[in-house]
Amino acid sequence: MKTFERRSERVKSIDLHPTESWVLLGMHSGNVCVWNYRSQVTEKTFEISKSRVRSAKFIARKEWIVVGADDGIIRVYNYNTMENIVEFKAHSDFIRSLIVHPSHPYLLSASDDKEIKLWDWEKGWECTKTFQGHEHYVMQLAFNPRDTNVFASASLDHTIKFWDIGSLDPRSSINGHSEGVNSVEFFETDGKLYFLTGSDDHTIKVWDYESMACVQTLEGHTNNVTSLQRVKLDASFIITGSEDQTMCVWNTKTYNLDQVYTSELGRVWAIAFIKDSSEVIIGCDEGILVGEFNSVGC
Repeated sequence: MKTFERRSERVKSIDLHPTESWVLLGMHSGNVCVWNYRSQVTEKTFEISKSRVRSAKFIARKEWIVVGADDGIIRVYNYNTMENIVEFKAHSDFIRSLIVHPSHPYLLSASDDKEIKLWDWEKGWECTKTFQGHEHYVMQLAFNPRDTNVFASASLDHTIKFWDIGSLDPRSSINGHSEGVNSVEFFETDGKLYFLTGSDDHTIKVWDYESMACVQTLEGHTNNVTSLQRVKLDASFIITGSEDQTMCVWNTKTYNLDQVYTSELGRVWAIAFIKDSSEVIIGCDEGILVGEFNSVGC
């Protein structure tokens, strides 16, 4: 699988720029770097804080990066000038996940303080809503691709909740795992909307969004499932990463486990696919791996 290996401190977060060949890497050390996956050169490094960075995102339409760290502070930088635009105390505990609304000036943040917050940068980064309801750390957020006023949250309280930006109460909640849920991701296939969840119970579940029914449980990892992504090339695949140091490739038509790859860089924490390509970037304990999919796997 491996086509390139870049050693660094632990990579907890990966985000891809929509037009440039840049990947934003959030590091366990508190640093963030912009790395060019075509030239394989580090373009910029931001020394954020002494706290771990667990989520960092591009806001390309503003030429910004936004970073959430274990000190509960959100920091925003211009990625061209490296100017610190703003920083503010957002949560009372670790920030686990950030997502940027595709059209509105909104950022959502999730934290170990069990809260999800909505920030409006056109209102001076005012917190306009606080979503409460989880009983443990909120690990990841994801927007519904068909209705971006709706988002999902995954928590160590074993639940996945669905929220409307316009309401403080969850519209639905499911308890589908025997341990905490680390990851949630939407995907569409054959005209239907599904979502994936990855858990500390070592499983991945595939859910029908309309019925909220689990259609498949994927078993193959031997430790916590930390990350998951779906890619569609000439066939459909899900790739999942785990603290067992493996990446598993699943066929979404048959739900068979097609391939298992062992990371040479330790535990797997983050996965991202390069848009309109078969390349995948994987964040691990000791750096990143870059691999490529084809019709028979990676």
